[in-house]
Amino acid sequence: MAAIRPLDVIAKKWTQVTPLRAEDYKFGIENPKKNWEEEAVKANNTYVKAVTAAAQAGRYAGGIKRAGLKKWQDRALKKGPGRFSEGVMIAGPDYEEGFAPFHAEIERVDLPPKLPKGDPANINRVAVIAKALHEKKLALRK
Repeated sequence: MAAIRPLDVIAKKWTQVTPLRAEDYKFGIENPKKNWEEEAVKANNTYVKAVTAAAQAGRYAGGIKRAGLKKWQDRALKKGPGRFSEGVMIAGPDYEEGFAPFHAEIERVDLPPKLPKGDPANINRVAVIAKALHEKKLALRK
């Protein structure tokens, strides 16, 4: 069986620790690894296929281009940092409820043996978890 901490311990830590990350949230907006506007426009086709009929009509990329990186950063910085910690604390029970089926799935997984550090076969342990979690996600969406 895969080892994982109890669900309530994970949820409590998330609720206590994540609100302290507001500065990290702000930093990420101010210093994106890639240009938000460019990357979001490049992702338009995937978004169109996966998300909404509005995106299928091309409105997703159009809205991004009209806003641009600076407007996105400005609005996110004005609204986000102050709401982040409170939102995480409010969402604690939702986080626990939403993660519960995946936590239970991880507990059920039989992992292949752990091999010496650096052994390429160790990725099989990740693959087993990834497959189980993906199947759980699909099952929950039925």
